[in-house]
Amino acid sequence: MPEHAEKPDMAVTGAGLDAGNEVQCTRMGVMTYLAPRGVLSTEEELAPLLQAVERSLQQWDTRVVVDMSGVPLVQSIGLEALVSAQERLAKAGGWLKVANVNALNREIFRITGLERVIAVAVDGDRPENATTDFREVRNIRLGDLLVEKGLLPPDKVQEAILLQKTSGRRLGQIVIDKGWITEKVLLSALGEQLGIPYADLKAGLYDPDIIGLLDPEVCKRLAMLPLFRVREYLYVATADPQAAPSFGEVEERTGLRVRPVLARKEQILKTLSEAHSGSQYGTMLLEEVADDFEVVDSHQPSDYEKIDEMAGDSPVINMVNSIIQRAVTDKASDIHIEPGKTHARVRLRIDGLLYEVMTPRMSLHPAIVSRLKVMANMDIAERRLPQDGRIQVHTQGRPVDLRFSSLPGMYGEKVVLRVLDKNQAILDINRIGMLPDNLERYRGLLDRSYGLVLVTGPTGSGKTTTLYAALNYLNSIEKNIVTIEDPVEYQLDIVNQNPVKEQIGLTFAKVLKHVLRQDPDVVMVGEIREKETAEIAVQAALTGHLVLSTLHTNDSVGAVTRMLDMGVEPYLLSSALIGVVAQRLVRGICPSCRTEYLAPTELVERYAWQAKGNVRLARGRGCPECYDSGYKGRMGVHEIVETDEDLQKLIISNPSRDALDEFLRGKGIDNLFDDGMQRVLQGQTTIEEISRVLNS
Repeated sequence: MPEHAEKPDMAVTGAGLDAGNEVQCTRMGVMTYLAPRGVLSTEEELAPLLQAVERSLQQWDTRVVVDMSGVPLVQSIGLEALVSAQERLAKAGGWLKVANVNALNREIFRITGLERVIAVAVDGDRPENATTDFREVRNIRLGDLLVEKGLLPPDKVQEAILLQKTSGRRLGQIVIDKGWITEKVLLSALGEQLGIPYADLKAGLYDPDIIGLLDPEVCKRLAMLPLFRVREYLYVATADPQAAPSFGEVEERTGLRVRPVLARKEQILKTLSEAHSGSQYGTMLLEEVADDFEVVDSHQPSDYEKIDEMAGDSPVINMVNSIIQRAVTDKASDIHIEPGKTHARVRLRIDGLLYEVMTPRMSLHPAIVSRLKVMANMDIAERRLPQDGRIQVHTQGRPVDLRFSSLPGMYGEKVVLRVLDKNQAILDINRIGMLPDNLERYRGLLDRSYGLVLVTGPTGSGKTTTLYAALNYLNSIEKNIVTIEDPVEYQLDIVNQNPVKEQIGLTFAKVLKHVLRQDPDVVMVGEIREKETAEIAVQAALTGHLVLSTLHTNDSVGAVTRMLDMGVEPYLLSSALIGVVAQRLVRGICPSCRTEYLAPTELVERYAWQAKGNVRLARGRGCPECYDSGYKGRMGVHEIVETDEDLQKLIISNPSRDALDEFLRGKGIDNLFDDGMQRVLQGQTTIEEISRVLNS
């Protein structure tokens, strides 16, 4: 620490700006420390910093350190301002460097090359001379580089070179198509070979104002995304660093020189879609809140008029749109918007697990909830009682339904939105993931002209999807198919779908009584919850109708005991029930980071795999595509029991649970765990995932 150190001697604030934009100036020895606060993305936000630099120059304080601990995000105009300030100070015989740069801004400095132009302070020393020529091209062939880094063995490289000569394709594309390495690994190696930075595109790693320099359709066609502009250079994300004609077109359209930044094509198109749907406001908010450690008053505001005004303001609208857009893009099943003591939280349920994606300021939470209530045509003044509603949006060229549910809590209303995206729903019986033997049994049950088929499992196990796939399989103009649902989730052609309305007394049982007078061939009851519905469903199955329904039980035999416990007569159930399908959803291995390994000896012995020889299993290493979990997407594991004469006799005797379990073991029917282990041996999922879901 220099001997001479003073307290802050000035604070510069931009005209008309709040205190969050002021720059605290401190003189320490021969150096001046400037500490701006807030996002540096507009001229107004930059004005206090530029004024502070100008004042330093006037006082011949030419050694300036910019403390960026209070700057969550720097955009193009801020980058240019820092470069200009560094040049002016250098001409005066001084220098500028930055300190306390967060991870996001450091990444921006890296991909734009400014980390070599503006030095980062280390122990207060003067930075080394920097140069704007940050491209360091390695004179090495791609194949040799992959071998050098241990990414591919030499024999694989030689095989790829031979294929390159015969097919004319690029070496990188060949090794990706072969599955030897991922696109991310290849692009990282290409970046090292060509001296081009690689980036995992994420929130904040692009300037919303710069993306607009190119028409969205042009960006999609070229698979390129403008990220930042610094003077005459435009930094563009691309998956093809050698696409010279495309770079030429971008330069012609923008009048700027292109500097490529390598990124995966899928990420480029995804970010482009989000950016043009207003999600950049959510990005700015996310980064701003990340560095905000102030405690926010958690009580509900009393001025509801101001909340309603805020809810109608375009930034809040854009933020809500961005949350929904992100959920649809990431194939989330639910959106959780939760108030907290100091900040709100937005989480997405992806593949059954919740991931936090945003932490808005608590002061914005009531406005977000009000905006969602407006979209759902609900009473925004009612904040004390739970409410349910429905929202429909159009995104990515298709309609998506959202089921709205609010619940008042200690810090405000928690909102959960169930995302009902028909494009993501698997409504084809051949694509619900059943193994061939189970699929044949399930089709056999559906081909019966009458009887009761039950699908069981806990909430969120895919029961409704399995039933919808069955309805699609059965659907034809010759059949009258009627459903009773609470609520109707997906609309199907020809099928007559009827929602339950408990508030007016229109229960499952009441609707089912009237449906049976509508001459149905197939009846789907969303859920059997009580004795009356169960008895009517059984009677319908006995009188020539095929009845499909769900129960909340853990396995197939649990459905039998649950129906008997509800009060259904054993002799009626034995005649009506033709089969039970139990199921769970397990996560599949992420294809982007999938790797194989030889099963250890202890696993081979535990699961008696000795006869299978060398058993190879698979798992995911974790990557940005799967939120570093190693899993992406879900599949069903199933247990199907068909009612035969032996099971009918057993049901008539009102059996215990133990007797039913013993019956299944005697029949040699594969249970859920057996089905799951087949998926493990096929390399589709892991033992850990099967154990987690089935608690085995």
